[in-house]
Amino acid sequence: MGRPPVIPADKKLRIVLSVLAGEMTIAEAARREKISEQSIGRWKAEFLEAGKQGLLAGKSGPTTREQQLEAEVADLTQALGDVNGGRKLTPFRRLKTDPLGL
Repeated sequence: MGRPPVIPADKKLRIVLSVLAGEMTIAEAARREKISEQSIGRWKAEFLEAGKQGLLAGKSGPTTREQQLEAEVADLTQALGDVNGGRKLTPFRRLKTDPLGL
């Protein structure tokens, strides 16, 4: 017997939100969508856990992705400083006149 079809995330989300909103039970959703109750229950638990982690991350500081991006910015800034002969980099400023004379 082959693997069950992959269900798109947007469909999983719609099902889980319907269950959480009380529009249908897990059993009703499973029958309607021809998906096991265990799968829908797992999606619901994953959804709630991810939401909890998202709320906790907002309180505790930057996410792992934000930390990664900050480190990358620091590395790139250092590399630009090295290429720039160690001179301090200044932010771009808008020119008061058009250099092309347009």
